[in-house]
Order: sequence, then structure tokens, then C-alpha cells
Amino acid sequence: QVQLVESGGGSVQPGGSLRLSCAASTSIFSMNYMGWYRQAPGKERELVATITSGGTTGYPASVKGRFTISRDSAKSTVYLQMNSLKPEDTAVYYCNANNVVASYWGQGTQVTVSS
Repeated sequence: QVQLVESGGGSVQPGGSLRLSCAASTSIFSMNYMGWYRQAPGKERELVATITSGGTTGYPASVKGRFTISRDSAKSTVYLQMNSLKPEDTAVYYCNANNVVASYWGQGTQVTVSS
């Protein structure tokens, strides 16, 4: 069983920045890919960033150029740097990890963007 623990959420004004962290209980290189998702009230969970074991990253158009996913293998941690935040980025953000056995989720961290 892989455990993921997110941190770094909070409240920020529009245009501000936050960095989320996802600490994994196992080597992140054992995962085929990891990602960040978000879910706003009344909406479906949506993908915001992915990173493969080879380091390839991907983003939807809604966050491309503003969000950056990265990793520190020594710390078994994946990060999501979020810049130029908008009110529509408000959501609970979840870390996700996938290997050949299963898909794992963190408990989520709240991000609120409001003036």
C-alpha cells in the first residue's frame, strides 16, 4: 500500500502563488506516473498535471504556463508550483500515483483563491 500525504494548500489572493507537496511512502520511481488532480464543489475531479517515471510532464490548457509539476526523488516528493492563481483554481487538490498494481490517492489539500 502506497501512502501519499499532501501539504501546502491555503488561501491566496488572485495572482498569487502556492506550492503543493506530495510525500510518498515509497520511491516515486516505482510509479509509472504521478499527477495532481483537483475537485471544486459541484464539479468532477479534473487532471491538472502529470509526470511520468521518465520525467515527461503534461498539463491541460487551463493551467499550462501557470502550473509546474516537479519531483525530488531523494525525498520521494512531487511538487506542484502554482503561479498566477485565479479564483477558478479554487478546489481541493489531490495527489495521485499509479503503478502496475493500483492507483493511489492522497487525502487532498484545500486551495482557495479569493480577494
